[in-house]
Amino acid sequence: MPLSYPRFKAAACHIAPVFLDSTATVEKGISYISEAARNGASLVAFPESFIPGFPVWAALRPPIENHDFFRALATQSIRRDGPEIARLAAAARDHGVYVSVGISEGTDASVGCLWNANLLIGPDGSILNHHRKLVPTFYEKLVWANGDARGLRVIPTDIGRIGMLICGENTNPLSRYALMAEGEQVHISTYPPVWPTRPPTDNGAYDLRRAIEIRAGAHAFEAKVFNIVSSAFADEALIAAVSKEDKRIREIIERSPKSVSMCLDPTGSVISSVLSDEEGIVYADIDTALSVEPKQFHDVVGYYNRFDIFDLEIDRSPREPARYIEVASPSLAAEGDEPTSERA
Repeated sequence: MPLSYPRFKAAACHIAPVFLDSTATVEKGISYISEAARNGASLVAFPESFIPGFPVWAALRPPIENHDFFRALATQSIRRDGPEIARLAAAARDHGVYVSVGISEGTDASVGCLWNANLLIGPDGSILNHHRKLVPTFYEKLVWANGDARGLRVIPTDIGRIGMLICGENTNPLSRYALMAEGEQVHISTYPPVWPTRPPTDNGAYDLRRAIEIRAGAHAFEAKVFNIVSSAFADEALIAAVSKEDKRIREIIERSPKSVSMCLDPTGSVISSVLSDEEGIVYADIDTALSVEPKQFHDVVGYYNRFDIFDLEIDRSPREPARYIEVASPSLAAEGDEPTSERA
């Protein structure tokens, strides 16, 4: 059967969450899904930790002052099988679109263990992929745990083969190569609203916008894929909540370089509008056939490599906190019950 090269419209949402309110943020997300679908989008992408918001406070205050923020985040973090995702899945199904959404994910195994995760939802409402950020970056380690590679994969869909990475993972060449090697055609990159590493007046302060532009262009060019970049927006509600009337913290947030949302083609060129300083949706028409010609020049998962020299192994086995082996009691065994083994 000849290969097919799907064409579709992508939508990257450049929006703020309703800060630390997962229910209200889901409602906002559903309204954006509806808007994007009305405008013809088949794929709608939301930012990193969109539900319930990015923990920027970890960069701005000492850890001993952030317990209230962490409790709020833990309380509002959601589950893959929770009601919030069920509502987004219903919206995806109602509008017949794919939805990529960043979440802070909790677990029943611990009230304090959280992951920075991303879900890909299909147009039938099913969860197609569940990726947890492999390594939280810098001060994010105070909030989120390491993920495993169960979701480091490419998902075949009727709009192309979709992969996704979260923020700094787009800097990791091995993570990116893992997706390239599965024939990725459409890449989703997600980012926070700001990512301060120094006061913005200092030399060497991190330029988030420039970092996004470099990473997004590099992966689009090297993988020969379309790159859909969805970043969050820092609205007044977020700034006020995090700064708590501390003028210095407010100034750092307001003056730090902001994130940017955009779409790029397989040459690394921007093919959409670019949003940074206001909320909105970035749209782009995607034609996956445009990946073919650039592969003639550099196909790093094909002829333009030396697999006799390089060898990459990826372990996708789940990392669970415990393995439980249930053994039936003698009385139950006498009645014909068999011992069972269950993985937590």
